[in-house]
Amino acid sequence: MTAPPVEVTWRSISPRYFWLRLAVLSAWTLAFAVAGAVAALLVSPWFFLLSFAALVLGGLRAVFVRRSVRAWGYAERAEDLLVRHGLLVRRLSIVPYARMQFVDVTAGPLERAAGLATVTLHTAAAASDATVPGLEAAEATRLRDRLAALGEIREEGL
Repeated sequence: MTAPPVEVTWRSISPRYFWLRLAVLSAWTLAFAVAGAVAALLVSPWFFLLSFAALVLGGLRAVFVRRSVRAWGYAERAEDLLVRHGLLVRRLSIVPYARMQFVDVTAGPLERAAGLATVTLHTAAAASDATVPGLEAAEATRLRDRLAALGEIREEGL
């Protein structure tokens, strides 16, 4: 793996994204634990293992949520946008502004409640699409507008 460029200033995503991910993880863990407990009461006591496994796996995943969120970052350069993420498998995506077809900002109900949004850059090659989750809504709008403007400028220069 090549080292990421050093001359760029990396911007991180919102710390509120950590709490959002932790809340979703907690809800799923609780749902599986309750389902296992109900199945243990109605079907077989062995289903308590499902509850226990859900709690253990949810707890283990919660340990890595913070590191997972902190691994996300993006940097704007003159000709392209860099997006990095990943704990075990580090990924660095470089998306040239001239290759962007459109920029999408999405926010589900939980993201909207937290004041967050996700920016997705779409290119002709689906494998080169890049996503930056957990941005403040205002920052997501600013990034979308800036990327759209830079994409139009680069396209005119061709």
